Amino acid sequence: MAKKEKTKPTDSLIDKATQYAIDVTSGKILAGPDIRNSCKRHLDDLKNAKEKRLIWDTESADRATDFFEEVLKLNGGEHEGKPFVLLPWQCFIVGSIFGWKTLDGYRRFRMVYIESGKGSGKSPLAAGIGLYCLMADKEPRAEVYAAATKKDQAMILFRDAVAMVDQSPELSNRIKKSGTGPNVWNLTYLRKGAFFRPISSDDGQSGPRPHCVLIDEIHEHKSNNVVEMMRAGTKGRTQAIIFMITNSGHNKTSVCYEYHEYGRKVAEQSLIDDTFFSFICSLDDGDDPFNDESCWAKANPSLGHTFTDKYLREQVTQAKGMPSKESIVRRLNFCQWVEADNPWLASDIWMANELDFDIDELLGEDCYAGLDLSGTRDLTALSLYFPKHKKAFTEFWTPKETLLDRSKSDHVPYDAWVKQGYLFATEGRVVDYNFVAQRLGELTAKFNIIRMAFDPYRIKYFQRSLDNESVSIEMTPHGQGFFKSKDSGLWMPHSIELLEKDITENNIIIKYNPCLRWNAASAVLESDNKENKVFAKRKSTGRIDGVVSLAMARGCADEMQEQIGNLSDHILNVGIRTL
Repeated sequence: MAKKEKTKPTDSLIDKATQYAIDVTSGKILAGPDIRNSCKRHLDDLKNAKEKRLIWDTESADRATDFFEEVLKLNGGEHEGKPFVLLPWQCFIVGSIFGWKTLDGYRRFRMVYIESGKGSGKSPLAAGIGLYCLMADKEPRAEVYAAATKKDQAMILFRDAVAMVDQSPELSNRIKKSGTGPNVWNLTYLRKGAFFRPISSDDGQSGPRPHCVLIDEIHEHKSNNVVEMMRAGTKGRTQAIIFMITNSGHNKTSVCYEYHEYGRKVAEQSLIDDTFFSFICSLDDGDDPFNDESCWAKANPSLGHTFTDKYLREQVTQAKGMPSKESIVRRLNFCQWVEADNPWLASDIWMANELDFDIDELLGEDCYAGLDLSGTRDLTALSLYFPKHKKAFTEFWTPKETLLDRSKSDHVPYDAWVKQGYLFATEGRVVDYNFVAQRLGELTAKFNIIRMAFDPYRIKYFQRSLDNESVSIEMTPHGQGFFKSKDSGLWMPHSIELLEKDITENNIIIKYNPCLRWNAASAVLESDNKENKVFAKRKSTGRIDGVVSLAMARGCADEMQEQIGNLSDHILNVGIRTL
């Protein structure tokens, strides 16, 4: 039989969750676009609750928020032992989760995604929700888990819950701990036969039937395994909840970004899912947190409570003085998704060198090429660099058959780029090198390509395509990684150094291509013990083939010009000796 809940008329005093939604949508509380959408969704649902077969149960919402203040205490630093008084944004989350019901009286929201700036208090909030589900949610034999890919990560959130139990007489009298000190591994609510414990995907545990799952730092999860493992066990629970918390990430191909995008669309109501709740802190387009402090609260709803603007000001100052820190500060403190956690170049530095010029302006000019061939998933990229004009452009090829699937997995619009002419799609599941060779032939007719540097990977297959298309071009191998090519002396550290110097000194004009810009934003460097730097494909968050080919073209040009210079000096010296 369906469980029945008493409901309080919604025309009584406005509850805390709804008050927050009103204050945000009216502009009284500053919030970013995704939170504004979440609040508007809440208010729209109140208006349309009957039509959507939903119930807003203010009594249940208030009961949950009151639990924090009346039962729980905070821990750590200046907050040690203080009552857990929820901030307005936290009231909105807790109230929404426990206040919204379906007509059968069970909870509406089964999945929750929370993304906010570092230090907002997400972990204590999650721990409090876990304790509420353990003993105040009326669930017999509730199983509550703090879940992560590794046990150490799962323990971080779980320790917050243990500390709350230690500091609350009401909880410590009812909950039995297993383990001592920092080694507590289980909390049991004997009255209901319920427990709360950490769990990880490497535990090898089978058969969890969670009533509540708390997943921390989901941006660090390399796959959806933990979420799916726990979701599979919720099928026997009538109102199980999966509560995910995270900072913004640096990988738009990650599972976290998929939840970010899903939650954003649900909040704006462009995608309807009445079981999914999201609270995503974000900035508006045009907001610049490095130059305008007025937008900081959008990403940091606890600003002024759990930390001060002094802390953020210190982070911004350091990021301005250390470019390598900029990406981290933008991600952790201002909820800006970045292409890489430690990117090769800042986006504004790269874009300062972009120009959408017509390549026919360079007809007949000398240039050097770099070719990076792909297998089944990467891009094939060909770059041309013109040393006299200090200009360059890159063209790309990709398999047509898997285009849409890879657009979804890589989170970039390959199909749109093909239509716009920034990317060529060849038939099949792999790039047809004959089309690349054919295009190279067209380019050799337009420009004087003196030499082309290539990555030896798969070059023998491309050579067949060159023969098929009757294309003749001088080619030279380019060492990849930290090793020089034995045949040419070309190697990636020197080529990257040349290209990076040109870009940072605005000494090159790169033809605009959104695919190339994405490659540049995705690129990450790694160094050996001699500080030689190469592109780290495993650490990069997207495809980087375009910047690899561009670096090879730049390195090839330098090597050839040095050889020509040495030859000229030799001829001059011979002439002088002859005289």
